[in-house]
This record gives sequence, C-alpha cells and structure tokens, in this order.
Amino acid sequence: MNSIGKNFVLTTFGESHGVAVGGVLDGFPANFSIDFLQINQELERRKTGKFFFSSQRAENDEVEFLSGIFEDKTTGAPIAFIIKNNDAKSTDYEQIKNVFRPSHADFTYQQKYGIRDYRGGGRASARETVVRVVAGALAKQFLITKGISIFSYISQIGKIAENQHYIELNFNKIKQNPIFTPNEKTANLMLQEIENAQKNGDSVGGVVTCVIRGVEIGVGEPIFDKLQAQLAFAMMSIPAAKGFDYGCGFDSAKMLGSEHNDIFVTENQTIKTKTNNCGGILGGISTGSDIYFRVAFKPTSSIAKAQQSVDIHGNSYTIEINGRHDVCVVPRALAVVEAMAAITIMNYKL
Repeated sequence: MNSIGKNFVLTTFGESHGVAVGGVLDGFPANFSIDFLQINQELERRKTGKFFFSSQRAENDEVEFLSGIFEDKTTGAPIAFIIKNNDAKSTDYEQIKNVFRPSHADFTYQQKYGIRDYRGGGRASARETVVRVVAGALAKQFLITKGISIFSYISQIGKIAENQHYIELNFNKIKQNPIFTPNEKTANLMLQEIENAQKNGDSVGGVVTCVIRGVEIGVGEPIFDKLQAQLAFAMMSIPAAKGFDYGCGFDSAKMLGSEHNDIFVTENQTIKTKTNNCGGILGGISTGSDIYFRVAFKPTSSIAKAQQSVDIHGNSYTIEINGRHDVCVVPRALAVVEAMAAITIMNYKL
C-alpha cells in the first residue's frame, strides 16, 4: 500500500536514488490559498546537511506542483507534485549491493519481491518522507484556519530524556537551543550523546513528543477507527519508528487507577477533565483537551562500525557502511511526525 487516508488521501511514489519522489493528494478543499513559503519552511526542517550529525546529501528539496493548484489556489482536483533527486550518489552502494545490511529492509524486500533497488534503500529509504512533509504542510495550513495547531519537540536522545511534562516547558526556547527541545541543559546533553555516538562510528535513537491543540470534542470513531489507532497507524509508517504511545502511555502501567483517572469538573458551565492523562482521547474520541503522543525512533541502521552479515547467496560478509548517513534521525523526524499528525486529523475534518 502506497496510500494513506480515506477522505484525505496521500499516495507517494519514487525511490531514494530515482529521478524524483512525489505524491498525489486527493480530497483537499477547493479555493484555498496556498502559502508556498510555509511549505518550504517545513521542508527546510527535514532537510539533510543542516547538522554535523545528519546526512550530508545536499538535496535542495524544491517541490514542483503539477496539478490541482491554479493561481495559487487549490481547485479541488488531485494535487500532484514531485521533488527531484539532485544529489544521489549510487556508487556509494555498489560494493554492498548484494549484501544484506543489518536492520535494513534489504532482506525482506529481496525475499518478498525477488528484486530490490539497492541504491540508498530504494523505496524503503526515508527520502520518501519528504513527500509526506509537503502534504502535511498543506494540511497544517488548512487546519490552522480551523483553530488546530500542531507542534513537536525532542523528548529523548539515547539515554538523555526531558522528564518534564510538555505543559511545563517553554516552547518559545526550542529554536534557541542547539537541538529542538525547550530545555537548554537537556539540549546540550542530547547533543553530547549524539557526538559520542558519532565519534565511535555508531548511531543513536530517540523520542519525539507531538501535541495537537484545538481539536474539538468528538473527533474519532469507536472501535477500529479510533483516533489513537489512526495516529498510531500513521506514525508507525514512518521509517525508523519503533514505538507509539499517547497520554501517559506505557507509564500508565505503573500507576493506580486512582492516579491515572482524569476527574471530571465543571468550569464556566463547561464539563472538562481536571487532568489529561488520557492524552485528549477517550474511547477513541477526542475530549477537546490537547492530544499528545510520543514516537520512538531507533538508532540509524547504517553505521561505520564493522558488522557481520551475509550476501544474497548466504556467504559471510563483514560490512562497513560508508557514504552519507545520519548519526541520529530524530531532529529531522520532527517535521515528518507533525505532517503525519496533520494528515490524520484532516481525514476526520473533511
């Protein structure tokens, strides 16, 4: 499946080292003015080469819209777009094209299809996520007109975690720090964690916390189309994503019911919950409070350290992966997480 959504459908195509990646977005409302600068700003957040620890692949990520937009407004027709690959270096993969890289999709793609594009991981590459960011940027522009905003921050890198709850943090400081978390001290420790991994020819993972603010009561459906289920589906489709929880999430397993329960109160003749341990969702339906969740990302699989593997014939092979790879993908994943959150909410809002 290369499409996501029912009312708001995104189909993506393209490979890491192909001519281009792109998408077709169907269901976007007509006569909506597009802010192209804002799209470029979202793409900039995901772009490679911004940090010493990110891939130095120098893609300009310029999006070219092919249909669905006329005189800077949406027409209601499918919005088709491409982003050309300008800096793919396929020769980096020639020596290991027949080797199964540890923790990559090489093995499963080869076994399932009998063929795979070994150049940069082909379809399995995170290069595909640039398409999601374009679609998410469009969705975020529409949602903000409905009073819905989405923001995220890094809450953990390796063993360094930001333990404060999101409501206690000053998000105005995110852009002032060397890495995208509100607490400067924590940000510096996270940066050191990445530097240590890089010095050792290794990689490191982390956690992104995302907050969706302004969703009214009643978004989501019972049973199989629960809001948290759809968010989990969207987040777990992101390359390198390894876990999802919302509200207190896995921490709720350590709590008593009396600690976890959100007590109902009445304020200004409005019924609400005193706390928000449920993460803004009850029974799969939004409560009107902030929706917040976390996505865990594994360490980047491509590392410089020597590793044992086998080739497509089963012969032993010692692999050292060179080329341009992220030491930590988490900072670039922020824009992707927000994009997938926006796409998910758009499905309910249309």
